[in-house]
Amino acid sequence: MKRQYLFALDVTSFADSNVVCRFGGGKENMKHLSKLCAATAFVAFTTPAFAVDDEIIVEGLRLPTPIGEAGSSVDVITAEDIELRAYQFALDAIATAPGVTINQNGAFGGLASVRIRGASTDQTLVLVDGVPFGDPTAVGGGYDFSILDPADIERIEILKGPHSTLWGSDAIGGVVNIITKRAGEGFGGRAFLEGGSFATIRGGGAVYGGGRAGDFRLSVSGLTSNGISKAEEDDGNPERDGYDSYAVDGGGGVNLGCVRLEAKARYQTGETQIDGFPPPTFSLSDSDDKSSTDQLSLHGRAIAPLFGDRLNNEISVGFTDITRNGSFGGFATKDEGDRLVLRYQGTAKLLDRHRIAVGAEREETQANRDETSINAVFGLLEIKPLERLTVSAGVRYDDHSTFGDEVTARAAAALAITETVTLRGSWGEGFKAPTIFQLTQSFGVLPPNADLQPETSQAFDVGVDFAGFDGRAKLHLTYFNRDTENLIIFAPNSRYENLARTEAQGLEASAELALTDRVALNAGYAYIDAKDATTGARQIRTPRHSGDASLSYRDERLSGALSVRYNGDETEGLFGSDVDAWVRVDVSAAYAISETIELYGRIENLLDADYQQISGYGTPGLSGYGGVRLTF
Repeated sequence: MKRQYLFALDVTSFADSNVVCRFGGGKENMKHLSKLCAATAFVAFTTPAFAVDDEIIVEGLRLPTPIGEAGSSVDVITAEDIELRAYQFALDAIATAPGVTINQNGAFGGLASVRIRGASTDQTLVLVDGVPFGDPTAVGGGYDFSILDPADIERIEILKGPHSTLWGSDAIGGVVNIITKRAGEGFGGRAFLEGGSFATIRGGGAVYGGGRAGDFRLSVSGLTSNGISKAEEDDGNPERDGYDSYAVDGGGGVNLGCVRLEAKARYQTGETQIDGFPPPTFSLSDSDDKSSTDQLSLHGRAIAPLFGDRLNNEISVGFTDITRNGSFGGFATKDEGDRLVLRYQGTAKLLDRHRIAVGAEREETQANRDETSINAVFGLLEIKPLERLTVSAGVRYDDHSTFGDEVTARAAAALAITETVTLRGSWGEGFKAPTIFQLTQSFGVLPPNADLQPETSQAFDVGVDFAGFDGRAKLHLTYFNRDTENLIIFAPNSRYENLARTEAQGLEASAELALTDRVALNAGYAYIDAKDATTGARQIRTPRHSGDASLSYRDERLSGALSVRYNGDETEGLFGSDVDAWVRVDVSAAYAISETIELYGRIENLLDADYQQISGYGTPGLSGYGGVRLTF
């Protein structure tokens, strides 16, 4: 029997510290709503929130919010940040956020994962313009970041901690919300071309235009490289593994009176040579294996504001289709999957300082002819009882076609104590539905486990932000704690079971300092204590200590950055030898010859460090790239 819920939340006079909650129905299951109300009151009065660049609007919170009022822990990486460091892959940009760990099975196309505060990459929800990009055919359903080119990215928002109340399944560890570039007023275009080490060539361009009636943007980018050996070259693997990828992105919008219609399509593909475990040693070494991924996404939405913009209605549909082909040890594999997401959200302004949003979603997932679906409704509330206090809360109900229903809640608050100091805090729950692979596959006598339950998590973080010296110095400190239960693992009975539990806690710190009008120092550090709650063993591929620092220079023509990344030692558990700590130094520079032509270059691994991200897999040594950007 399905559980039913009836509830109401009254919040009155926060200035007088008066919070009233009324619940009806659901009996003990209403504990989720009780936790929500208690957390809202707690966060509002004891652990408020944030103060930094209010001009940055975080879209991934469903209620677009200035980052200084978000309460939740959010890192934002802009197109300017990506261009300053001249990244070839979006994965390298994401790695600069404190508390984020990347691991890749060899450079140039190797399977790439992102862990947020120790949560596995399968527990990280990836959105591109609001469309989930996870792979429904993969064992854990996670996204492979290896083919994501940064050329068309406007902003990357990294929401840390559980956010299932906002986005549903998979958002246990956090959300990577990728927003692509949009057309503005007028017409124009950009193009770039670069080349360098390992016979690497990368290029692309975009044309765009817009006016009162509507707008459009079309872009293409690609990369080809002879690459390096995926298996560590120093272990006797001299064969290079090549890589080719490209992406095409197009979309536009039409303004029809008070209604705006938007449509977007994106196609990206990548093919890489990989190394395997050939006989007679069956150890990682050079092989003729290959892997390719083709992904198509379609997105459309209608936006209709009513009553003088006091009620905004948005209906959207998102579709992704993915095909993965492989050749491993002479055997060919092919996996196909797709995901359809239908959404409605209505957002209303209450008075001048409060907002409420309600919504409904349906998601249908298919992988190799097996299907699941999930329906959801949610409600979000944001109030500003004081000029410097922002409190938000939400609750969500999901009904899955296989395991049944799940309720999640969250609360966050931000309080600017003074003009320079802001306190913030958030609490939330997350869940991850079993994947189709986990529900349908068994490799022993027992049948597949159709009784799998979702993985669940509960977490909180508290922090303080300082902005002083007329905004020239900023400091952010955050403590976080997360417990995750019902983890799905491959059990000794040769099928998937809910057997594991993990916990993580730690500290994140970042600083921004404008040394002069042209020189800036940025640094980030994270301490993550993530472990198996049953055995006490460290969580694999999660360093206790990691950090990133950059010294940048900008004037009208010249810009550049010296970047240092530190990654502490990691354990591989049963999957190989532990990985030593490493330090990598990169340098980038750009010079604008004119308003339309800019030359740029990048040196990676300046000190030629010998390191690995995953045991047995190689990384590039000293390498360099140079190119030109055109604006017209």
